[in-house]
Amino acid sequence: MGVKLASMETIPFDEFRKVKIKVGKVVEASEIEGSKNLMRLKVDFGDEQKQAVAGILQWYKPNELEGRKFVFVTNIEPRNLMGIKSECMILAAEGKDRRVVLLVPEKDIEEGSEVY
Repeated sequence: MGVKLASMETIPFDEFRKVKIKVGKVVEASEIEGSKNLMRLKVDFGDEQKQAVAGILQWYKPNELEGRKFVFVTNIEPRNLMGIKSECMILAAEGKDRRVVLLVPEKDIEEGSEVY
């Protein structure tokens, strides 16, 4: 018996184009009191700053992120996590070993640059 591949739902290209993905620079990162995994990130996108709450504390420490550029979804609906407003989402990949790696631009590029 062969390996059964999971079917993946597709979306129209016009729907994908609604997702705004940009490069942002983490200007401040801190642990969230009372949480074992959440971190608060203040992110500069060039023309605006946003705040993200990310469950990445078991893989990254705040000082490892400050001053670095990562890839974010910037137009998601804001959510409150532990009473803190999250306005964007940092993108990451999860390996088979459940290890999480944040996505970074291959070369240096300005904050706010769009990913497409």
